[in-house]
Amino acid sequence: MSARFPGAGGPRADRDIYTVARLNREVRMLLDHGLPVIWVEAEISNFSRPASGHWYFTLKDRDAQVRCAMFRQRNLVVRFVPAEGKQVLARARVSLYEPRGDYQLIVDHLEESGVGALKREFERLKAKLAAEGLFATELKRPLPAVPRRIGVVSSPSGAAVRDVIQVLGRRFPAADVLIYPTAVQGAAAVEEILAALAQAAERRECDVLIVARGGGSLEDLQAFNDERVARAIRASPIPVISGVGHEVDFTIADLVADVRAPTPSGAAELAVPDRREWLLRIARIAQRLDTAALRQMRAGGERLDNLRRRLARLHPGMGLQRDAQRLDELEQRLGALVRLRLAGGGARLQELAARLAARSPVLRLRDLRSREQRLSMRLGNAMTQTLQRVSQRLALAQRGLHAVSPLATLGRGFALATRAADGALLHAADEVQVGEAIRVRLGRGALEATVTGRGPTENEP
Repeated sequence: MSARFPGAGGPRADRDIYTVARLNREVRMLLDHGLPVIWVEAEISNFSRPASGHWYFTLKDRDAQVRCAMFRQRNLVVRFVPAEGKQVLARARVSLYEPRGDYQLIVDHLEESGVGALKREFERLKAKLAAEGLFATELKRPLPAVPRRIGVVSSPSGAAVRDVIQVLGRRFPAADVLIYPTAVQGAAAVEEILAALAQAAERRECDVLIVARGGGSLEDLQAFNDERVARAIRASPIPVISGVGHEVDFTIADLVADVRAPTPSGAAELAVPDRREWLLRIARIAQRLDTAALRQMRAGGERLDNLRRRLARLHPGMGLQRDAQRLDELEQRLGALVRLRLAGGGARLQELAARLAARSPVLRLRDLRSREQRLSMRLGNAMTQTLQRVSQRLALAQRGLHAVSPLATLGRGFALATRAADGALLHAADEVQVGEAIRVRLGRGALEATVTGRGPTENEP
């Protein structure tokens, strides 16, 4: 008899039994077709690259991780080398590695974190400026055929500026090169590029500007995808050549510039003519000038021979006689005309001499001298009279002053007494002490005295 266990199913033939391989295959199919392509931003870990060329790595963040595979035909177009700890943005589909039953991502696009946002911003700004017409062909200005000075907006220590100077020196050394030093990447790059473009526009010392930078990642070239830089290039009064990055690099600056060059060296080649081509053109022009000069000399020689033959056929004596007669006639007419003009001029000269004599400054000076003498005499008389009147008034004032002067009183027998110590005028006897020195001024002279006693005057009690 056979044993049956409670809860067991029916016979084996009634069960759909999966193998592990079948299970993993169907799970993989469900993942492949059930989930859309997704974007994942995370950090690379456990990166490996076997001989097959495929890439295997793990994407992880703080809380989880997932295995990833990127096959050779897809990773060949990646523009950077993945490294441990690098932050990336991956486009992938969810799948399952059947032999191990591991859930994984099949990556078909990989870029450094932030590049996707930069590309989206690039496309947004590109569409915006295109809608405003900043890329219009009719705005592009022609470059000068023979620039006298080329301005270079670039890093003074970078390879790009050295390449530009080398190409300019080789192709057209007659042109001057002026460097506007700026940073070409980093936080300060945009402001320095704007300042350099503004300075070049204000000075107007260059015929053409080259905005140059070597190749790099999208982040490295970000300063040349800035909207302010794009508008400054478009607003520049000087034609601008953009030589940013390598040939595969493309920036907003390339679109708004008057001319786009694939590299900084290419920008230098577009800015100036080739010296060798000009030398060849000059040589061809010189050869044409030599040929034309020989042709002219040959034609001139033939013309001179013809004139000599005509001169030999025409005797010059007849012409000389006619010219001599004509010369005599003209001489007579000239003599008569000169005499007539001299007679008229003499009369005019006499008239002018008479008018000049009437208005001669000598007569005017004579009248002025006579007037000056009369005025001097009047002034002397007036001064004499004035001095006499003043002298009389002064004498009267002296007599009046003398009449009221205390000195006149002294002359009549009175005296002035002053204290010898301080010169104070004494009015009463009690103003001095016995034995004190006093000074007595008389009508003529003065006395030095000492008080020996004091008493009342005759009128005092």
